[in-house]
Amino acid sequence: MTKTLVNTASAPAAIGPYSQAIRVGNLVFTAGQIALDPETGHVVASGIAEQTTRVMDNLKAVLEAAGTSLDKTVKATVFLKDFGDFAEMNAIYGKYIAPEGVTPPARSTVEVSRLPKDVLVEIELIAEI
Repeated sequence: MTKTLVNTASAPAAIGPYSQAIRVGNLVFTAGQIALDPETGHVVASGIAEQTTRVMDNLKAVLEAAGTSLDKTVKATVFLKDFGDFAEMNAIYGKYIAPEGVTPPARSTVEVSRLPKDVLVEIELIAEI
């Protein structure tokens, strides 16, 4: 299968040797997105609500650049710095990924000791085109 690069200026540029997303066949695999503002390259406000919102906006932009959307997500992986933030993150995540009438994807959520740029949340997705 051929790998196709997905890249958009509407999401933060990669901060390492990786791609924003890769399309293989009818699937898109996103890199983990953190709460970076694509215009400034800086981390947004320090709260989990603000950071989750920015992460989901970044993921939405990447999926749209690949020709798909959040409602086509089949698998999500969420990395949290503090599992105490789960409920607040989950409420915002749900509004984006599984609004009423949309089947939610499979998901794993784990607590990690540290994330890039000391953010509170990182999310990666696999979506169908």
